[in-house]
Amino acid sequence: MFGLFKKKSKEKQPPKLLDLNGAPIVEGSLVKSLRYELGECTVELEALEYFYVSNKTGERISYTKMVDAITENQKVLLIGG
Repeated sequence: MFGLFKKKSKEKQPPKLLDLNGAPIVEGSLVKSLRYELGECTVELEALEYFYVSNKTGERISYTKMVDAITENQKVLLIGG
C-alpha cells in the first residue's frame, strides 16, 4: 500500500555449527575430527560453506559430511577457538 510493509532483503548467513558437546564452532576454530581420520583440523569458511582442513594432511572435508544423524551436531570436538 504505502510501502510500510516491504519485505526486508536478508543476506545469506553461514550455518551455525555445534560440536558434539554443543559448543559453537566458528571460522578459525581448532577441532578434533571423529570421522575420516583427519585428526586435528582448522575450520575455514568459503562462500558461506564451512570446511574442515586437516592440519596433518591438508585434506578438506565439507561440514555436511560431518553431521551426526542423532543430534544433528558436528562429529567433531572443539579444542580451541
